Amino acid sequence: MDFHAQINKYSYTSRRAAPSWINLIKNILDNKQVNHALDIGCGGGIYTKALNEIGIPLVTGVDSSEVMLEAAAENCRGREGIRFHKGDAQVTGLESASCDLILERALIHHLQELQPCFTEAHRILRLGGVLLIQDRTPEDCLLPGSPEHIRGYFFSCFPRLAEMEISRRHTSAQVMKDLEDCGFHDIEKHTLWEVRQIHISKEKLLADIRARLGRSILHALEDDELEKLTLYINDCITEERDIVEMDRWTIWRAVKR
Repeated sequence: MDFHAQINKYSYTSRRAAPSWINLIKNILDNKQVNHALDIGCGGGIYTKALNEIGIPLVTGVDSSEVMLEAAAENCRGREGIRFHKGDAQVTGLESASCDLILERALIHHLQELQPCFTEAHRILRLGGVLLIQDRTPEDCLLPGSPEHIRGYFFSCFPRLAEMEISRRHTSAQVMKDLEDCGFHDIEKHTLWEVRQIHISKEKLLADIRARLGRSILHALEDDELEKLTLYINDCITEERDIVEMDRWTIWRAVKR
């Protein structure tokens, strides 16, 4: 998926952070005082907004795509304490020791090497600051398809997508080792089933698939292949309404000491 293309501008603005995500983040932070948070790789600002809504007074969304930042600014319009900054995860251009919390959600699978990104996060955090990495491991991705885990159908229909997914995902062991090598301490791993969307009908789900909305891996399919996948999912799912789609994630918490 081209994150700089206008056609994809609103791919990551249409959802809200799920209550399960909000509750887990609150539990992980454990009443830690956070005055300034960064959402690096903020995309359309869904989680930038969520961090602000849980009570963080200043949240800066960072992304390398001006198109995504434009969409994020529209998504967060009218909210106090949110700002945006154009920068790369490995070279943000932000001041050292300037924030208390960094969220990097669905970012690291776009990076072949993790240490430059983690080193930059370590530089920007204040002492005692927390880095939260949220992404999928190969094990998270390749769970079987079901009405709750729609993503699994992608890989049973097109096995090459599974190969592509594994090639771009990092193991938990590698993430934790790189965090430690970059100077982080108190590293924890959490697992989260996050509600992606509640589809009021199967037709709404299939329309979402056809639009590739917020599903970058589907951009690897040609239009006729996407239609084949849509028909495959239609045959696999017998429910006609209130389909609760979820994704499984791994979240790593690390502290700068």
